[in-house]
Amino acid sequence: LAPPNFPLSLSSSPSPMRGPLLAAAGAAMGGTGGPLARSIRAKLTAALQPTHLEVRDDSPFHGGPPGAETHFGVLVVSGLFAGLSPLQRHRLVHEALRAELAGPLHALQVTARTPEQWHSDPQNPPAPPCLGGSKREKRRG
Repeated sequence: LAPPNFPLSLSSSPSPMRGPLLAAAGAAMGGTGGPLARSIRAKLTAALQPTHLEVRDDSPFHGGPPGAETHFGVLVVSGLFAGLSPLQRHRLVHEALRAELAGPLHALQVTARTPEQWHSDPQNPPAPPCLGGSKREKRRG
């Protein structure tokens, strides 16, 4: 049985469906998640001024040691994404998290939307399945 996967959110108008779950998740995770989750949240907030931000730690589903922070998903809703292609939006997220991506962060799922897109469809896609592997392993091809 997989452990629960609780996203933490920063939102000016939280979804009524998410409010109680997020409150419980925040309490269960000490309010802010681990050090990498806090760093991701702080850097994305500073760089992109999101109106909604979810940082989801998917690490427990990927076979690492307990407490490892290696796999994350982020949902970033920002007015700064207006007029940008999905690739340009992802580049902004990756630039904000350059140090984390060069170090402990092994995998990052990015959903980057404008506030208008978020209001018309406030769904966060599920995490993709883990395909295994490590930065330290050589892939067979």
